[in-house]
Amino acid sequence: MSEDASADRPVPAHIAIIMDGNGRWARRRGQPRAFGHRKGVETVRRIVEGTGDLGVKHLTLFSFSTENWRRPADEIGALFELMKHYIAADLEGLAKRGVRIRILGSRKGLREDVAEMIERSEARTRDNSDFHLNIAFNYGGRDEIVRATRAIAEAARAGELDPASLDEESFASWLDTSDSPDVDLMIRTSGEQRISNFLLWQAAYAELLFVDTLWPDFTIAQLADAIEAYKTRSRRYGGLDAGAA
Repeated sequence: MSEDASADRPVPAHIAIIMDGNGRWARRRGQPRAFGHRKGVETVRRIVEGTGDLGVKHLTLFSFSTENWRRPADEIGALFELMKHYIAADLEGLAKRGVRIRILGSRKGLREDVAEMIERSEARTRDNSDFHLNIAFNYGGRDEIVRATRAIAEAARAGELDPASLDEESFASWLDTSDSPDVDLMIRTSGEQRISNFLLWQAAYAELLFVDTLWPDFTIAQLADAIEAYKTRSRRYGGLDAGAA
């Protein structure tokens, strides 16, 4: 596709980012992993502030997975504190800019202060619609599908849902991302090339882009480049290109 042709194509409505490389970034500088996570939060702030200016309406960031509980307790505690600090410092500013915050993932087993912070951030921004920021925290794609399936089964048992009426669209309404469209572009930083149990349902037809940059060094200019690369791709959803034989 020519550069002129791609310029006319829309930007992705929904971008998802696997923010990888904080630990390696810190290690290369002789610093503890927590130092890398702190720098990673600064990158979160820059990317959140700039993504809407690029025309994107929905951004989902992978912050803490269900598998991350296997990490050392002090690192987990540091990650929790960083998320609390980010929300506390930025919540009012995000709310005033029309950002709606959703925290994806299981609430089971979370510390009381973290659960309270999640509820407060979602309640404060519930009526906003200019930009949708989803933060996947204590999240796993398989866990999300299991939780949705369990809720559907309970609704059917209670007579609130006819299983015969269930289709892909209605199933998606039970997922954590019910207020966002499917992912158009998924980016992973740090050079790793896997999606790590992230948005398995929502990314079924996402374009995947893997960049070598470690997350603390990722810039809004690189995000803009990723969007331009996305616009050159032909999205067929299982069909054929226009003009294909």
